[in-house]
Amino acid sequence: QVQLAESGGGSVQAGGSLRLSCASSGYSFNNWCTSWFRQAPGKEREGVARITALGTATYTASVKGRFTISKDNDKKTLYLQMDSLKPEDTAMYFCAVDSTTSACYDFSPVRYNYWGQGTQVSVSS
Repeated sequence: QVQLAESGGGSVQAGGSLRLSCASSGYSFNNWCTSWFRQAPGKEREGVARITALGTATYTASVKGRFTISKDNDKKTLYLQMDSLKPEDTAMYFCAVDSTTSACYDFSPVRYNYWGQGTQVSVSS
């Protein structure tokens, strides 16, 4: 059983930065697709960034150039560096793993079989 734990959320002003972490208990991300999702109140969960087992990253258009996904397989930790934050980035952020593939197909949440509990990010104007 894979357990994921996010940390690093908080409240910042627009233009600020945060770095989210997602620690895996017992399993490395060497062989899986891993992603960050977010969900704002009243909205559907949306994919933000994903990274393949080999390290290829993909971003949703609204965060491209501002967010960077990375991972440390030895530390079993996934990261999301968020710069130039905007109020519309306010949401609960989740890390997720699709352990059925080393590639990443898309941001469809149903593909992901392990989820963390989330960490809140709030950006004020």
